[in-house]
Amino acid sequence: MTSVLRTFPLSMQWPTVDPFLFCAHHNDAYPSGDGSLAPSTSLDGRDIGQDFSNLDGWSMYHGSTVPGFPQHPHRGFETITYVRRGLIDHSDSLGATARFGRGDVQWLTAGSGIQHCEMFPLVNTDVGNPTELFQIWLNLPASDKMVDPYFTMLWADDIPKIVETDGAGNSTTVTVIAGKYRDAVPLSPPPNSWAARPHSDVAVWHIELDSGASWTLPGARGGNDSSRVLYLFDGVGLTVDGEVVESSQAIELKSGDDVALFAHQGGAECMLLQGQPLREPVARYGPFVMNTKAEVQAAFEDYQRTEFGGWPWASADPVHPADQERFSRTLNDV
Repeated sequence: MTSVLRTFPLSMQWPTVDPFLFCAHHNDAYPSGDGSLAPSTSLDGRDIGQDFSNLDGWSMYHGSTVPGFPQHPHRGFETITYVRRGLIDHSDSLGATARFGRGDVQWLTAGSGIQHCEMFPLVNTDVGNPTELFQIWLNLPASDKMVDPYFTMLWADDIPKIVETDGAGNSTTVTVIAGKYRDAVPLSPPPNSWAARPHSDVAVWHIELDSGASWTLPGARGGNDSSRVLYLFDGVGLTVDGEVVESSQAIELKSGDDVALFAHQGGAECMLLQGQPLREPVARYGPFVMNTKAEVQAAFEDYQRTEFGGWPWASADPVHPADQERFSRTLNDV
């Protein structure tokens, strides 16, 4: 009997299962910058403020000058932002600010409420600014939806990477963002994260298989009680437990099984999202994810009244100077 439960196609926003709420893959071939971190080319033909067009291979998203996502609120869940290429300038209502990317991960517990912005500064003026990132929304249990917000950085040099080599000499690299893999212990998630609970079995792994590589995905520690989805986002195909899966597919798996993977010509890249389901009601609207409609309404009212602490920055889309190195300043680090 196969370990593959079902497959479904990927778009920019990936389908997820409990305890995950959302996963978006942004892969933008931004042009050179104009010296002010904005695109050097015309923005004609774009719906500025709502540009998800992928015109010429990139989007402005909600940005009007610099691409990205200006000031917006969240409550009741967490964002995990894994940036493979390019940079993100972060600012939030806690007074935290950062520039990160090039393999870094930002993990933000929205909890009772936070505002933040995520802008994509185009720092290169003589060459393009390719930017690739994954943003994953991980739900919080009802008992933790109103915890204090928390921001932390997982820097690329500190994130464990394990390289496995098969009998033919082909390699598979596993980047362990969350969830132990063999002897690789991931960096700590925020203290109130569902991933911080040992029984949650949360795993977020980036898996890169060389062309022709064979590798076995080990069964989840939580057995078949966990949910597990493998996202094949790059490569022409992958054989999963004997079934051929074409590119840009999500593969829901029996989480307790060891699953044999084989990468077709050219190799394959996958993201793994796994965890024990919360099995709680979900009421979501825009930036708020609670358990009931009344709680969502209360979130809107709280935000209108308090602005979740206000916005301490001079604009809705602050960015750092082009020559600023990656850094983080947060209240949690003081």
